Amino acid sequence: MEIIVKTTHENEDLISFILYENGATGLEIQDPKDIDYLQKNKDTWDFIDDDVMNYEFEGVLIKAYFTVNSNVEKIIGKLKEKINSLELGEVLVNKVDEKDWAENWKIHYKTEHITDNIVIKPSWEIYAQKSNELVIELDPGMAFGTGSHETTIMCARSLEKYIDNSKVVFDIGCGSGILSIVSARLGAKSVLAIDLDPMCVKVTKENVEINGLSDKIKTKTGNLFDVIDGKADIIVANIIAEIIVGMIPDIKEYLNKDGVFIASGIIESKLPIVQKALHDNGYTIIDILQINGWVAITSK
Repeated sequence: MEIIVKTTHENEDLISFILYENGATGLEIQDPKDIDYLQKNKDTWDFIDDDVMNYEFEGVLIKAYFTVNSNVEKIIGKLKEKINSLELGEVLVNKVDEKDWAENWKIHYKTEHITDNIVIKPSWEIYAQKSNELVIELDPGMAFGTGSHETTIMCARSLEKYIDNSKVVFDIGCGSGILSIVSARLGAKSVLAIDLDPMCVKVTKENVEINGLSDKIKTKTGNLFDVIDGKADIIVANIIAEIIVGMIPDIKEYLNKDGVFIASGIIESKLPIVQKALHDNGYTIIDILQINGWVAITSK
């Protein structure tokens, strides 16, 4: 069940507290002040959904989701009574088919060749593997990354060029673990997958186990290099341009001599700031790939 509360900016925190206190499993908050900020600071964002800018309601919309069970009607009645009695806003109720947003995305997620030899296969699909192919099973779950995005494809193509069985790889911002698994399947000696989001680390671990690579790939929850000891031969980061720029001064502390840094998640317009940061910190750019307005840079 979806509960929508039309309220004011001042009541946002109180409404959110009431909804969570009564068992909401997640909130979506649409606040015009956030929209104003986005409009004034468009240049600092890599990507913004244009539909977000078409927000017409002047107040704050808070959407909460409740699993349908024997108590849901009672909970909704209690919420309506409390919010109405305190005159905090207007309460609306929609019934949502959980399958629509929890499972239906799988219809659009198909087996894909991301390089000539690397195939990403959803864990629920059947695929006849050819002799020259490395097939990776993946279930992205709640993490970002299905393997089909241009930035992932370019990183995989770059990893193919530089990985052999002597290479240690750090995957910074591992998401669902695709690039870590690609690295291990290409023969890397060992891989460390790191993400700030515990959910991503959980999903990566699950995908590592599905692919039988727990002996090669280790995972850590942490911010960029904060949880790293030692050095790698290859560091790959598929994040966004601004974070990559902030990382660059520190990378040499974690990269072996003659090691390579593969960076992606960069939109074309942000390429110059990444190039400048690399040059300013003594890196040589050895390869640039571009697909559909996205860029991947390999440097030494």
